[in-house]
Amino acid sequence: MTTPATISPTALYERMRTENLLVLQVTAPRVHARAHLPGAVPIAPADLIRGEPPAVGKLPPRDALRALFRRVGLTPDRAVVTCDDEGGGWAGRLAWTLDVIGHTDWCYLDGGMHAWAAAGLPFSAAPVEPVASDLDFDLDRRPVAELEEVVAALEVADTVIWDCRSAEEYAGLKRTAARNGHIPGAVHLDWLELMDRERGLALVGDLEARLAARGITRDRDVITHCQTHHRSGLAYMAARLLGFPRIRAYPGSWSEWGNRADTPVER
Repeated sequence: MTTPATISPTALYERMRTENLLVLQVTAPRVHARAHLPGAVPIAPADLIRGEPPAVGKLPPRDALRALFRRVGLTPDRAVVTCDDEGGGWAGRLAWTLDVIGHTDWCYLDGGMHAWAAAGLPFSAAPVEPVASDLDFDLDRRPVAELEEVVAALEVADTVIWDCRSAEEYAGLKRTAARNGHIPGAVHLDWLELMDRERGLALVGDLEARLAARGITRDRDVITHCQTHHRSGLAYMAARLLGFPRIRAYPGSWSEWGNRADTPVER
């Protein structure tokens, strides 16, 4: 895969004037209706998940993804900009999904709508009506780690499992499933630690050093997860932006792992 990049609000604003970028804003529909980047096409968070309990964050079926990306007007030759209103979780989930459908020509608006607002750039409330495409694709499973692959990875020293939930969830002190705790051997780095609150929720400047301090390095296989592969969307995207060659996400996440009786759990 090619290594994607971040883009600053001012750089994006200038490029939007001259280039046919597809800006995809992953926010609640009511948020998009009230304020969006000019011309940004809406995607609802629910569009990116399967929504079937207990593991609601699993990948939607191929037909559902094809309908979604046709609706928003994605074509193979069109560069995508991902953004959201929360510092990168949903934007990262979209970036992961783009990788899964084989569309790796994307970049991340660093900090999303918060950074855009901090830069004093305009929002719009005008309806956006994209021209539908006839996009087709096969799914690329390389960015995906299924439960069986995570179980197998527990025996591989070269693999690191990155749990980006809260410290309380990791320790098993917060109840989010039938069983609580963490995957044995998983390292913890909260997704919130990846955001710089002094710079409009842009990614922290010492991102790679923070990861390396937890043993999350580019020479290892990395599998990230949270509760539903929403917060770990940012973790996945951060590693991709750093150029990590072997990064996957576990979409079943803790909602699958913690609700089974046959998976090992540490507290």
